[in-house]
Amino acid sequence: MNEVKGIISKSKGEPVTVEKVLIPDPGPGEVLVEVKACGVCHTDLHYREGAISNDFPFFLGHEAAGVVFSTGLGVENVVPGDFVILAWRSPCGTCRSCSRGRPWYCFESRNATQKMTLADGTPLSPALGIGAFAELTLVDAGQAIKVNSDADPAAAGLIGCGIMAGLGAAINTGNISRGDSVAVIGCGGVGNAAIAGAKLAGAHTIIAVDIDDRKLKWARDFGATHTVNSIGQDPVDEIRKLTNGNGVDVAIEAVGNPLTYEQAFYCRDLAGIVVLVGVPSPDMKIELPLLDVFGRGGSLKSSWYGDCLPTRDFPVYIDLYLQGKLPLEKFVSETISLHEVEESFQKMQRGEVLRSVVVL
Repeated sequence: MNEVKGIISKSKGEPVTVEKVLIPDPGPGEVLVEVKACGVCHTDLHYREGAISNDFPFFLGHEAAGVVFSTGLGVENVVPGDFVILAWRSPCGTCRSCSRGRPWYCFESRNATQKMTLADGTPLSPALGIGAFAELTLVDAGQAIKVNSDADPAAAGLIGCGIMAGLGAAINTGNISRGDSVAVIGCGGVGNAAIAGAKLAGAHTIIAVDIDDRKLKWARDFGATHTVNSIGQDPVDEIRKLTNGNGVDVAIEAVGNPLTYEQAFYCRDLAGIVVLVGVPSPDMKIELPLLDVFGRGGSLKSSWYGDCLPTRDFPVYIDLYLQGKLPLEKFVSETISLHEVEESFQKMQRGEVLRSVVVL
């Protein structure tokens, strides 16, 4: 057993605490990772608020990069010393989705078999099967994705969740290509990653929509060609004005709200694509005239983890980052210690940061 300090959410809505955590040595198919940096993601806050499940206590942190410390029997994809990004999808290779050649939709994604626990033996529920707000964590071997070790861990780890969700929504799900017009509604970390992805894909017009001028300024930095503050303007009207009355080829909703989803639906061109990557709450519903759904054509898609395949996508985006083509470092608003995670949640809710990153 390895004893470390980790961030634990013990009960719904209560501040997180730094606790002693016991991490087993890796068993067959498992990898022990020395965490170097871990981003503070909205999903961690959702866990703390009980919005994902009630399996408290939760071991938070999942958007992480680190170095393989040791490996269990049968692990072949990584060796001790490899620099890795942790993924919360580890395709099983045998479910009906994997068997159809669509492992990014794997229904049986794998996690470590052994339990990480509190010092008194209480088993922990690791966020997204990872638990990376700690010096060490135990994951399934398929969750450890080897990438170029020249990358800064604080920037690289963000590929593990939010940034991949946005990049993938644009490139994998939205299938944006050169010359396309794109609208992104909601310009937090995921939305701005979608903007960066649209730029990478060669979009000609990229329209950022938000209610916060600070976030719209960030959007410009990531490649938005136009911005719309939807407090004082109708975003659908403004987007149509910017696209010769037609609407955009791809509209990405990065909020997870019925109102902004409706805006995304109506701001696209005929036969355009709507991509939902924002995470709604369980009680939310949408109501659209079925005739409009039929008459406008196109497609309505949901993007889960950016429809990514970590082994394919993570190394590519890290290489683009190292080539100066993907500014991952701009997403890092601040670096913090474990003891500052609770404060970073408050900053996140106030919209003051794109990402706070715990550096270990």
